[in-house]
Amino acid sequence: MRAQEITFLNLIQGEKQFQVPLYQRTYSWGKDQLERLWEDVGELVEQHRAGEAAAPHFLGSVVLAPGQIQAGGVQKWLVVDGQQRLTTLMLAFTALRDQLRDSGDARGAERVHRQILVNEYQEALDHYRLLPTQADRQAFTACVGSAPQAGGGGNIGFAYRFFLGALAEGQETATDPRDWLAAVENVLKGLLSIVEITAESGDNVYRIFESINNTGVGLSQSDLLRNYVFMLLPQRGERVYRELWLPMQQSLGPKNLELLVWLDLVVRGHYKTKQSEIYREQQKRLHPLAGDEKALQREIAQLSERAQRFLRIVEPARERSAPLRAALEHLAAWGGQTHYPLALHLLDLVDAGERSPEDAAEALRYVESYLARRLICQTPTAGINRIFMEAPKDLETDRPAAEAVRRFLSGKRRRWPSDEELRSAIRGKPFYWAGRPPQRGFILRRLEESYSPSEPVDFAKASLSMEHILPQKPAQAWFDLLSDETEEGQSPQELHDLLVHTLGNLTLTGDNSKLSNHPFQRKQQILDSSALRMNLEIASSKRWGKAEILARADQLWERAVKLWPGPVGGFRPAAEESSSWTELRAALVAMPSGTWTAYGDVAELIGSHPVPVGAYLSANPSVINAYRVLNSEGKVSAGFRWAEDSDRPPPQEVLQSEGVGFDRYGRAHPSQRLSAAELATLLGKDVGRQTAHDPLPDRENTEAAERFRSQLQEHWPQAAAGVTAALDYWRHQGGYLGYGRYEETSCFPMLDAGTSTHPHLMWPFGIYPVSGTVEVVFQYLKDRAPFDDTEQRRELLRRLNKVDGVDLPEAKLELRPSFPLQVFAGQSEAICEALDWFVHTAALDLARRV
Repeated sequence: MRAQEITFLNLIQGEKQFQVPLYQRTYSWGKDQLERLWEDVGELVEQHRAGEAAAPHFLGSVVLAPGQIQAGGVQKWLVVDGQQRLTTLMLAFTALRDQLRDSGDARGAERVHRQILVNEYQEALDHYRLLPTQADRQAFTACVGSAPQAGGGGNIGFAYRFFLGALAEGQETATDPRDWLAAVENVLKGLLSIVEITAESGDNVYRIFESINNTGVGLSQSDLLRNYVFMLLPQRGERVYRELWLPMQQSLGPKNLELLVWLDLVVRGHYKTKQSEIYREQQKRLHPLAGDEKALQREIAQLSERAQRFLRIVEPARERSAPLRAALEHLAAWGGQTHYPLALHLLDLVDAGERSPEDAAEALRYVESYLARRLICQTPTAGINRIFMEAPKDLETDRPAAEAVRRFLSGKRRRWPSDEELRSAIRGKPFYWAGRPPQRGFILRRLEESYSPSEPVDFAKASLSMEHILPQKPAQAWFDLLSDETEEGQSPQELHDLLVHTLGNLTLTGDNSKLSNHPFQRKQQILDSSALRMNLEIASSKRWGKAEILARADQLWERAVKLWPGPVGGFRPAAEESSSWTELRAALVAMPSGTWTAYGDVAELIGSHPVPVGAYLSANPSVINAYRVLNSEGKVSAGFRWAEDSDRPPPQEVLQSEGVGFDRYGRAHPSQRLSAAELATLLGKDVGRQTAHDPLPDRENTEAAERFRSQLQEHWPQAAAGVTAALDYWRHQGGYLGYGRYEETSCFPMLDAGTSTHPHLMWPFGIYPVSGTVEVVFQYLKDRAPFDDTEQRRELLRRLNKVDGVDLPEAKLELRPSFPLQVFAGQSEAICEALDWFVHTAALDLARRV
């Protein structure tokens, strides 16, 4: 085998094709991996545009084996390892080509297409420079060939849409969009480094693949650093290890030790260092000390001292100062590591006697405010880690720490929402989809604490969850109440959708299942016995509609501005665009081909109204996928227009070519509509089902089973026998039944495809006996083997779609589409066939794993 470091452009150029063997799994990169790659690309683009000398970013290795050699044809290479990187970069170039074309640079688009993506003079499959596994091939070639189905469901489509959105957003914010796009092209071609490892002809390719992917656990970055340091300490090494390094290693543990070594670099000013480059950067820093064991010992002693400060951040109970301990506890409860660099820097200053604990505590309260306000306002999180990494070197040193932190976070591009933005967001943004569940709970907890109750709730022991006062699925009485408050042209359902997820309609409670979707008068009785002051305040209201929700939103805003003070000056720059329109564009880019949404769905997502959404899209016809937004009936809006220079066919024709079905009245098929919740899911928001809809922890709960059967018989008697037969069949196949804890008692056919020591729970769908829907849980299955493989989820979809009455869109393979429960009335046996395949597939995977 031979190896060489090479740029991506040099790797793929020429008449060649990279073939992914069938024994490899399908493309599996998701949002986290794509975001990390794009962050690296973004840094290189900035350096390139600034004229700085940028070292190539190392992506990893690609192992290739020679395939068929055809006279006068294409040189074939088998991709033994590295298909994820190759596929990802090819999809990035596909999106770049399309963005160049849509920006009016036809020549640039053609250059990328011919130079990177295809073998220009070859036909059929030889035309493509990369040929993924058969399961991914159709989705990939649709992207390269600019087919209407490009960007469909599955990981291939997701990655293509990710890069398309990242490129579009980058151009929106760039001062010179054409120059920025050219820099991206240069970086992707010439500044991404790959080690090409080439096997010899006749080598056992599968054995090479097996050995690469079955290696032991490699050395961590901190392991490498430890080995390097103690190699330089032949005389003092044993004592330094025993007295300094080992206690530090034992108190932190492997992961936190590696994190500390990275933070040590960041607070020293090496803020661009990635965690994958810790060893190289620390080695470069310490190399001048080689031969000076006393100086190296001092370095390790300083790191050991910093370790004790870091422990106070991750375990605030260790902090002696009460104000500082409280500030650290709040940030620990918030979760994540974003604040670590700045917090560690502040503790350095405190321990050095340069700042008081009280000053550092106030500075950290500004950090909490910055994070909390951004969450409530749903400010995009891109770049936030870098902001906190830059803070230690950029804080002003001639003023108190709190003032310096506030001034730093108030910088023009750091997006600290003002009081006015905060009020608007609390009144209109769907807070229920903001951030992660623990962060949403933290916001409500801190607001509750702002009441300063004489007997505060012990949140650590209380089992509280978030509750909608106006229910997510309200009975007709709620709509009757809302109908008195609708605006002209607005339905009660539309008003409900705009209010239901806002902060003014949310609270914390331990009685979620009791509150359910009861009328407000019943909820009042339950909330009136709550220990939370905010719940007693809600219970004192006579009714609960738009006026009350907005009034409570304003009350919470008044508390929020006192709890979380805003930036210096308090105003957003006039030229800065509303984050709502940024989110709108991101949502439309995230839509898979073969789907549509409505103006009301988009409005619900961004906390707006259908009219301004329509006005924005009308005024900005170049917004990607604007034609996929239809009216509430599923018809193309009469006011929709393409951009002036566009020669595209009518929107309905384009949608039909992508796979959207229309009836004879010009209405798009409702099963292909993306709701606001589904759009939020595609954006990566945490839109899980209500916890009350999750299965109860105990199997075959007798009381819940009886409620389910009773509700099924009452609401869908014609389907009850079919549902019962299918569930009995499931049990016979080795599964069991789980039930929900909500008033509508859902049923989940559960399967434990794990071992006695490692359970592996999954379920194909949930049955809702009142609303009459069966929800297929692709969103959850994609994280559970073997259904984390897109092709396995696609096969489940195909098998269910063979059942009369089931029509699940392939574009929703990442979501939770549903079909009518009444299908069980005549198709129970056909559904059992799909369930049988599901159990068999899971069993085969278990056999492989054990």
